[in-house]
Amino acid sequence: MGTLFEHGNLALFRDGFLQTVELSALSALFALLLGTLLAAFRVSPIPVLRLFGTVWVNTFRNTPLTVLFFAVVFGLPRLNVHFDNFTFAAIALSVYTSSFVCEVLRAGINTVPVGQAEAARSLGMTFGQTLTQVVLPQAGRTVLGPMSSVFIALPRNSAVAGAFSVSELYHFQQTLTDLGYGIYLIFFWVALAYLLVSTCVALTFRFLETRLAVAR
Repeated sequence: MGTLFEHGNLALFRDGFLQTVELSALSALFALLLGTLLAAFRVSPIPVLRLFGTVWVNTFRNTPLTVLFFAVVFGLPRLNVHFDNFTFAAIALSVYTSSFVCEVLRAGINTVPVGQAEAARSLGMTFGQTLTQVVLPQAGRTVLGPMSSVFIALPRNSAVAGAFSVSELYHFQQTLTDLGYGIYLIFFWVALAYLLVSTCVALTFRFLETRLAVAR
């Protein structure tokens, strides 16, 4: 263990850990925004929007993440869309995770009594107002548990980015393995880092569940 972090390897591990946290946080933010929009599409009274949301979810939820990375990293440049590999990774993770966020939110929306939406509409509220001011706040509280599972998995999913030249934890593992360090020791530290990130996400959602719990 003493030789593993010699010769700058500690800085490499630190940078990989911070890159994983940054990639996971950005992807989680955009996945939440995109997933919420898609959930609104899925319950929209407009058929075209419902169809778009359904196709999006069924396509990306059932596409292997590695295949999606290949499509984004190598496909978008062919369409004259050029970003660095970190941005491509954030796009792929956001798109993939948004499909799961959408379905979790849609399930929460379905738990809100229909009478509340009808009452809101009878007061003259539009679909958008009813969704954002009446339905989504209640739905969001009910799905914090399953939503936490989606975002706990996100840091682990970010490991795929290491195979596409993003300097996160999995890339750190590949680099040190190539240098001849013990693979079991490397995986121990990498697994510990992923566990730390996932635990922080789980504790955050547990705090939110306690803080936003509704007395019944």
